[in-house]
Amino acid sequence: MSTPPLASGPEGPDALRPLLATVLDALAAGTAERGGPLPAGGPDAVTARVAAALGDPLPDTGDPHALHALVRALAAGAADPADPLCAAHLHCPPLAVATAADLAASALNPSLDSWDQAPAASALEAAVTRALARTAGLADALVTTGGTESNQLALLLAREAHGSDLRLVCCAGAHHSLPRAAWLLGLPAPVVLPAPRGTLDPAALAEALTALTGPVLVAATAGTTDAGLIDPLPRIAALCAAHGARLHIDAAYGGGLLFSDRHRDRLAGLDTAHTVTLDLHKLGWQPAAAGLLAVARPDELATLHQRADYLNAPDDTEAGLPDLLGRSPRTTRRPDILKIAVTLRTLGRDGLGALVDHVCARAHEFAALIAAHPGFELYDRPVISTVLFRPAAAADDTVAAVRRALLHQGRAVLGRARLDGRLWLKATVLNPRSRPDDLARLLELVEGSTPG
Repeated sequence: MSTPPLASGPEGPDALRPLLATVLDALAAGTAERGGPLPAGGPDAVTARVAAALGDPLPDTGDPHALHALVRALAAGAADPADPLCAAHLHCPPLAVATAADLAASALNPSLDSWDQAPAASALEAAVTRALARTAGLADALVTTGGTESNQLALLLAREAHGSDLRLVCCAGAHHSLPRAAWLLGLPAPVVLPAPRGTLDPAALAEALTALTGPVLVAATAGTTDAGLIDPLPRIAALCAAHGARLHIDAAYGGGLLFSDRHRDRLAGLDTAHTVTLDLHKLGWQPAAAGLLAVARPDELATLHQRADYLNAPDDTEAGLPDLLGRSPRTTRRPDILKIAVTLRTLGRDGLGALVDHVCARAHEFAALIAAHPGFELYDRPVISTVLFRPAAAADDTVAAVRRALLHQGRAVLGRARLDGRLWLKATVLNPRSRPDDLARLLELVEGSTPG
């Protein structure tokens, strides 16, 4: 049997070219087959269609048509974030240029655990991460798989700097990965402050900081998952400074506002943090994964350092080969920085800022549409691009049932959030091609699915 063609090397591009045509044809066929934002029929129907396309997952004899069949099945059964009626989560439609760059990363397959596996990629990562950190007002940044890893790393760096009795203080609206990270790292039980309006209350924080003894890490949020709310960062930073507490800001969602001249001021106080979580597979339109942890004190990264002679022998390091093991707790690590770098250079700050401005404007338009409709209740004006709403006078069970009905029919993808003790439908506008009539259609679908 002849050796299957490889993606890299001199023959790689010629081997990939016909396969790319197959993939693109399969994507088009699967998208047409789906015909909407989500496959109809619910989990059982999707599972049956995938099983039919897959057949035996490990057959004795291979099938040359598997690429087309499985890509088509994946596309037909996908939740398509490029469909304006797919608006449940912080799940962005990736830019074509970023996706193309990601193909190159996959073909070349650098591994960022040693310089001799990724010479250019390691240099690119060092330059781009520093530039993004400076944009946030910090000194350096690590590439992560997203907000969860970034938040865990932030707590790890804080624990190593201040000891294992470090106490996490956050509010009930903080991302679930923060208390989970405290548990994983063996830290004391977090102090979780109530958040009746979804954000960290400075008065409650001041009271907690006054009562606590020992080292404290305060975690604030710039863009909550449920409603896209931003904690009062300057007031929180002032309290942390007054009480000698360390500050981490989870800006996985809201960090994209840094690209926008119109909205950047909402992140005032970001530069006072010791660590900041950023995530460009949200308001950065990158294929997952594209997370970062920005740090104010790069010397703290020394705690991540490991020695493995086959990757960073001391004499190699002394001879000038960069040591990459202190840049992540992961070993094998793909060059996610390439797609980010290509996007930043292709669009520039102005281009990315325009995308941010667009989705924020569309969210405000959608909120205004809801506020003017007598059949709906709006939670509040959006802070970023998340809009919470519900059919007026509907019970929570009805709200949940409406969402599930639209999902099962494949007609719309809306999220859910519980605030003020009530269940809300959640629309997160991340599609830069969404139009006002798309949002009106979304509202019509909810209205038509709500019992009279």
